[in-house]
Amino acid sequence: MPDLKSELIAMIKAQGPLSIAAFFTECLLHPKFGYYTTRDPFGARGDFTTAPEISQMYGEMLGLFLAQTWRDQGSVAAFNLVELGPGRGTLMADILRATRAVAGFHSALQLHLIEASPTLQARQAKTLGTFKPQWHTQLDTLPQGPLFLVANEFFDALPIRQFIRDGQQWRERCVTFSGEDLIYALTEAAPHATLAYRLADTKQGDLVETCAPAQAIVQGIGHSITQHGGVALIVDYGNWRSLGDTLQSVQSHQSIAPLSHPGLADLSAHVDFEALAKACSAAYTQPTDQGIFLERLGITPRANQLAKSLQGSALTSHIAAHHRLTHHSEMGTLFKALGLFPTSAPPPPGLDL
Repeated sequence: MPDLKSELIAMIKAQGPLSIAAFFTECLLHPKFGYYTTRDPFGARGDFTTAPEISQMYGEMLGLFLAQTWRDQGSVAAFNLVELGPGRGTLMADILRATRAVAGFHSALQLHLIEASPTLQARQAKTLGTFKPQWHTQLDTLPQGPLFLVANEFFDALPIRQFIRDGQQWRERCVTFSGEDLIYALTEAAPHATLAYRLADTKQGDLVETCAPAQAIVQGIGHSITQHGGVALIVDYGNWRSLGDTLQSVQSHQSIAPLSHPGLADLSAHVDFEALAKACSAAYTQPTDQGIFLERLGITPRANQLAKSLQGSALTSHIAAHHRLTHHSEMGTLFKALGLFPTSAPPPPGLDL
């Protein structure tokens, strides 16, 4: 029975070892066996749960963030409201519900969704169809204009490359096979100009990750914001600078070996926020802990308001959701929020400069 592992082995036999980026891309987006092209991975019945699926409060806070930034930039009469990787459409539905009372906001927006998965596009259409979204597979097909963009757990799903320091050079980690198993291998040592700056803060054997697609996307976002105004809010797990192996695979909410079940499990890696910020021509904030960001936007008063109408198990779940989103032992510090905005505009709310 053909599966993605057998196809990858055949590919390696024909072309040689795959970079981690090539392996990553095939696992998630292979037209027949790719993880995102064949399933809805979200929620309790899927493989992982994202913040919008935990509580409506998350999307409500992001909606208020966008609306306040829109007002701070003069309440432009028309703008593109964009989400990268919208999942089931849950986050955007909450954003739109939270902003419906903001005078002029809905009449000014045109909704655009960046989504490569036909399965998820169909799910988004059911959730957001009344707002007449337009779908794209990449940013460069968006119409020109002010850009108000959200990317929640999007950049962690972009393909990375991995390099291990060897003296003053680097060996790239790649994927090959032994028998019926996929295994890691290393290329010969070679200099890499894009990693020259990392020689100052790494030592022999250290592993660093790069993500050229993420930098290219942020470059495009920054150009649009610089030219036309707007804001981009990126929320993801990661750190200011990449160091160490962060490639991970999740199946049924459990971590598994990344090479073990290609196409049947999610793959992701921590985001290098420094690389994103430095690729952007617009101004940027410092990465702010998600818990701090949400508290500044008012999530606790909103939680208290919602709690008044709840009791029993519903109240218990609500309290747990607030804790999960904001507490330092859960998503509160693991996830960071980064804002991109015009140099001529006031900084967006809730974020550290």
